[in-house]
Amino acid sequence: MSGAEVEALNAGLDAIPRLEPGEWYGHVHGHTYGTNDGLNYQQIYEAGAAFEKLIDHPSWIDRIRCFVGGEGTFDYNHGELFIDEIFAGFRGPGEAIGLHSGGDSGCKRNQYLVRDGRFMVGQVNVLLALTDIGPGDGGTVLIPSSHKQNFTHPDFEAHRMKEGGASGDDCEGSMEVFAKAGDALIFADALCHGSARRVNAGERRAIVMRYGPSWGFFRHGYRPSAALLERLTPERRAIVWPHEPYARVPNQIADAETDTPR
Repeated sequence: MSGAEVEALNAGLDAIPRLEPGEWYGHVHGHTYGTNDGLNYQQIYEAGAAFEKLIDHPSWIDRIRCFVGGEGTFDYNHGELFIDEIFAGFRGPGEAIGLHSGGDSGCKRNQYLVRDGRFMVGQVNVLLALTDIGPGDGGTVLIPSSHKQNFTHPDFEAHRMKEGGASGDDCEGSMEVFAKAGDALIFADALCHGSARRVNAGERRAIVMRYGPSWGFFRHGYRPSAALLERLTPERRAIVWPHEPYARVPNQIADAETDTPR
């Protein structure tokens, strides 16, 4: 991604008053996974045009179509793809997210499959770095080939995502991925992953997008706002809300009378 695009995304994040978990700014929600993992802005595609471009950005969308697969099958019945979570993440000193997923986890959403020479991956992640991520910055930690593992990694319990926090630091067989601002890391969610603990000053910024087949649904209770859907291109709308006309388009997790986010 170009430097100008990264600058626009960071400026868009700076324009949002720093939220606490549970707080809303329009249809953007302050969120945490509850494990000393930092702060997330869920539904960041609601924050303006710079973020809407991420939905089908040419730097990765063709790769996502390839890895999720399904062309010519029922998986394309409602469209090519569905993006079920998109958030901006902020992580400061002492914060990290523990390891999670892995081929042994048995989650249908995260299945990894290649059949007849075609990928059929249940969920594919794009992690877009908005700051340089080097040693001490809390980089993403991956365990190579763990999307195919049948048994739990022997160090998993010590490093897994849990209350009170954990990280992937020093987990045997893992690798920490470094990146420059604008780099995008693409990986199957079935891969066992987490992060190292940030020790440097400042904050790591990244945006995470999770894609799957069009028949999927939202991993959290969020829904795209009517305003977002109205301004999106047809191509982007098809990824954000491929379910129409099979479901009513809601505005948000909302109060029925005021349509105000809770």
